Amino acid sequence: MKPTVRQTLLAASLLIGATTISAMLFLSRPETEIAEPVYKPVTVDAAEVVMEKVRIPVSAQGTVAPMQQTSLQSEVRGRVVEVSDNFNVGGFVAEGETLLRVDPRDYQTDLLRAQAALESAESALAQERGRAEVARREWEQLPKGSQRSDEARDLYLRKPQLEQAEAQLLFARADLETAQDNLDRTIIRAPYDAIIQAKNSELGQFLNVGASIAEVVGVSMAEVRLPIPQSRLPYLNLPGVTGKETNSQAAIDLYTDNGEQRQHWPARLHRTEGSYDQRSRSLFTVARVQDPYGLKNTDQTPLRFGSFVSARILGKSFDNIVVLPRYLLRAGNELWVIGPGNILQSRAVSILKTGGDLIYITDGLSDGEIVSLTSLDSSFRGAEVDIQSSTPSNQLHGDGTPAGDDPAVPAEEATVTITPPEGNAG
Repeated sequence: MKPTVRQTLLAASLLIGATTISAMLFLSRPETEIAEPVYKPVTVDAAEVVMEKVRIPVSAQGTVAPMQQTSLQSEVRGRVVEVSDNFNVGGFVAEGETLLRVDPRDYQTDLLRAQAALESAESALAQERGRAEVARREWEQLPKGSQRSDEARDLYLRKPQLEQAEAQLLFARADLETAQDNLDRTIIRAPYDAIIQAKNSELGQFLNVGASIAEVVGVSMAEVRLPIPQSRLPYLNLPGVTGKETNSQAAIDLYTDNGEQRQHWPARLHRTEGSYDQRSRSLFTVARVQDPYGLKNTDQTPLRFGSFVSARILGKSFDNIVVLPRYLLRAGNELWVIGPGNILQSRAVSILKTGGDLIYITDGLSDGEIVSLTSLDSSFRGAEVDIQSSTPSNQLHGDGTPAGDDPAVPAEEATVTITPPEGNAG
């Protein structure tokens, strides 16, 4: 057999054998089972809507400044002969405390002269009154026909001389009061409880009238100017234009972060300034702090002048508000709401534009509804979810405590426990 024929037969045999084996395998294959797809619901955390009555705080920042500041000047001339031990920059002085004394000797001499002049004037007046009494008796004894005009009678009764003596007495009394005042002015006293901010005189220095002695600032009260953006003003109870309404003095929490510890000081909104700042379009409010240095309350940390502080101003009270974390808000002011059957729905809500880490919802949610706390994209609309945990919405803000439990805020002025910084929602 020729080699070509042999190769052809061999190839044909292999092809027939492979085809036969393939057919046998195909005919003996097991039947295919079609499996149904298994759907697993998305696991989410949720919040149960609780309507709250909240007072929305507005945040601001400012610098602590004294309410009273006085430049002490000398009212007399002389050399400084005595200086108080507390008369130093940064020293605390009480109201009426002596800061320094000017040499009083010249003014003591002037006082003695004024006293002598007063006694002389009193003596002259007494003598003139005696002469006037004698003249009156003589005038009454004169015959009626000899009495002349009223002018002649007044001159005879020494009325001009008596008036002059009385005027001299008044003049002497005025000189005595001036001399006494000048002597008192040689003692420079603190006008109020104060801290000495600047010292411009020293022992042995000669002072002229009007010479600067020191700069003092009161420590009984401090003020902080707080800028409030125009968009935040509707959330605050502000004093009127005159600033006389005491019912509008909102509570303010001033605080600073010093390393690991946050320190707080209570304050009150006292007044607003009369016009907007032209650059920032903000209205400056003024807060007052009682006893900033803690002189009456030794347990209080001093709030020093010049400190930069943050402020949380308690605003108006709003009813039926839902407070939720800001990260839940999606484009178009929408939230994920879990409806009947645990089906995920997108819900548009209305919010107060206050900024910060929280949103304050005024419309769009009802009490008891469930809101998803898990962030999901739009592809999950209509999906079934499995609620892993549920928390009342009034326990989500701040440190997890209900509104009004913040120790820095009085219980009667309940508010949410976190301060929204500047910015608008949505």
